[in-house]
Amino acid sequence: MISRIDLRGNALPEGGALRDLLPRAEFDVEAALEKVRPICEDVHHRGTAALIEYAEKFDGVTLERIRVPAEALAEALEKLDPQVKAALEESIRRARTVHRAQRRTEHTTQVVPGGTVTEKWVPVERVGLYAPGGRSVYPSSVVMNVVPAQEAGVESIALASPPQKEFGGLPHPTILAACALLGVDEVYAAGGAQAVAMFAYGTEECAPANMVTGPGNIWVAAAKRYFTGRIGIDTEAGPTEIAVLADETADPAHVAADLISQAEHDPMAAAVLVTDCAALADAVERELEPQVAATKHVEDRIKPALAGRQSAIVLVDGLEQGLKVVDAYGAEHLEIQTADAAAVAGRVRNAGAIFVGPWAPVSLGDYCAGSNHVLPTGGCACHSSGLSVQSFLKGIHIVDYSRDALAEVAHHVVTLAEAEDLPAHGAALKARFGWKVPGQ
Repeated sequence: MISRIDLRGNALPEGGALRDLLPRAEFDVEAALEKVRPICEDVHHRGTAALIEYAEKFDGVTLERIRVPAEALAEALEKLDPQVKAALEESIRRARTVHRAQRRTEHTTQVVPGGTVTEKWVPVERVGLYAPGGRSVYPSSVVMNVVPAQEAGVESIALASPPQKEFGGLPHPTILAACALLGVDEVYAAGGAQAVAMFAYGTEECAPANMVTGPGNIWVAAAKRYFTGRIGIDTEAGPTEIAVLADETADPAHVAADLISQAEHDPMAAAVLVTDCAALADAVERELEPQVAATKHVEDRIKPALAGRQSAIVLVDGLEQGLKVVDAYGAEHLEIQTADAAAVAGRVRNAGAIFVGPWAPVSLGDYCAGSNHVLPTGGCACHSSGLSVQSFLKGIHIVDYSRDALAEVAHHVVTLAEAEDLPAHGAALKARFGWKVPGQ
């Protein structure tokens, strides 16, 4: 059901050579880019008419308008199962608690007497958020995108989610209910690359956004790449991933359950166990069979995900090697199920989010830990972070110098300008001091 990669007995290679030994899903955004380009440009030129046409072509629904009416949002919230509503409210409360603490404050540094640099943080004006549809419904993604944007102070928030045939062309009602709970009333029935294009270019119904965030399929990722530079993005999210670093103290039933929980997302989902304990690897494999048989989505998602090239049990010679492997892998979600798990977690450099010990499974982070589940995939955790309040803030430096403070350093500025063969830079200072710069 799941393959093995045995790295024992040899020194591990460095950098890219080690990454190449590890399992990873094939996710060719560059190839998808050529397919989404005409869709994006069609939305640019035809606006809502193109979105309506793509809704019929890709989603099998006939729409008259893309924006979801206010009464549909209210009705979805009114009909929401009370237990689901209570769970969403708790998820929102915990996410607000964590994200509110991330807000940065303005800070002024006095560089010299009369010379200061202030860094202020300004939220982007408008964001377009994406909540996936397709195989599953993700109201949790609504929470994870909206809460940090709101806590950052973003004034204009719009959300898109694919239209659903069984719901009359509207996004899934639980998505709509989550929007209503969060006070988001600008919602669009649009999915895929065309939704990203709607936010990037704007249409008759939707004003253009400064930034687009949220997970999606390869077409969403390709559209984000296409528009990078025109709009800000969070990340080109690829297939979801879990890596578990475990030793002989781990419970194989827990490890197997956590691998399966990620595999049920998608047949391309990655489930990786890194361990120095062959007995644990054997026990986890034994656990997988009955646990997979007892759940849903077996043939279309879980089995292909576990059997795919992106999933494996990786055997290593010890914890040090294990840490080196998980750092090279850079998992979206990394569980540490070892002795002294907190200390081990503190040594990890590359992960989207780290889950410490047996009582912090990835599922907790997906919904109610308070952390954000929009995280870097495909090894991007070596250079990128998950979605946060900071994602929606721009840092601006404000430089304020007096005449005396400028005079003190003017000769250095002129010297450096001339060293770079940019004499007009220096002349800008000379003009302020009657062409005789102090100190020269």
